[in-house]
Amino acid sequence: MALRPIDNALPITTPERPKKQVKFAAQVQKQPDLSVNDENKASFPPSADASIDYIPSENLKAIPDPESMIPCLIEGLDSKDWTKVCESLNNARRFALHHSSLLEPNLEKVMAVVVKAMKNPRSALCKTSIMAASDIFSAFGDKLLDSTSDALDNLVLQLLMKASQDKKFVCEEADRALNTMVESITPLPLLQKLKTYVKHTNPRIRAKAAISISICVTKMGLEGMKELGLVSLVQVAAGLLNDRLPEAREAARSMVNSMYNAFTENEEHKQEAWQSFCQSNLQPIDAQSMVKIITSQ
Repeated sequence: MALRPIDNALPITTPERPKKQVKFAAQVQKQPDLSVNDENKASFPPSADASIDYIPSENLKAIPDPESMIPCLIEGLDSKDWTKVCESLNNARRFALHHSSLLEPNLEKVMAVVVKAMKNPRSALCKTSIMAASDIFSAFGDKLLDSTSDALDNLVLQLLMKASQDKKFVCEEADRALNTMVESITPLPLLQKLKTYVKHTNPRIRAKAAISISICVTKMGLEGMKELGLVSLVQVAAGLLNDRLPEAREAARSMVNSMYNAFTENEEHKQEAWQSFCQSNLQPIDAQSMVKIITSQ
């Protein structure tokens, strides 16, 4: 019997070769995913954030018929739409600056939203909330100390954290808010809140707290320092002189100068009185550092 040619023994059926088809299918399937990701990455976050207006406080105008707008404000702050929350925070700023008596009954609610918005990863929402914090400090000042809740403490901590991060435009806004806070609230009770943060594990937070404390101290006289605890204040400054960050050390030197001027105002032998005080209340090496700051000037 004649044998068939080998070429005819196993007919070739190209559709049964799956590898190329699978590879091609994977490529086709992958393409739409890349398109969707590019669209989300390129258009949604930048364009959405760019649409938010950062309105300076001086450009915020009064609200027509503010009494009827309060329910709308609270509703907007509770929105799940972050752009709506931004808009409502700007309205809260307008209430704070022009209709503070209407906002006051809802102030703790507003501050809670401000703190929550600061934690949001969206920079636009975060910055708007920090600007709202500044206007709340300016409008209410020492009234913020009357609350029995943790609203102010939570706000201070969040501002210190935002001022310590790497995102420059958020950091700078938080610095401005901290300065407004220090200028708007009586130094003594504010210092009592701030001094706990000079022992924070994050060195940047320690430095930011030190700067705010230093500004507070420059506004105080000797009696105010004694009321807070002059010895504890000197110990805080001594500790910060050895901090890792130069900003904290510089703030500590400023504190030392302010305390020295207040302490020796009525002393005849100023440097001797200061040296004696430091040696009585500090470790020898810390006392030496405190005296050296004064004698080196």
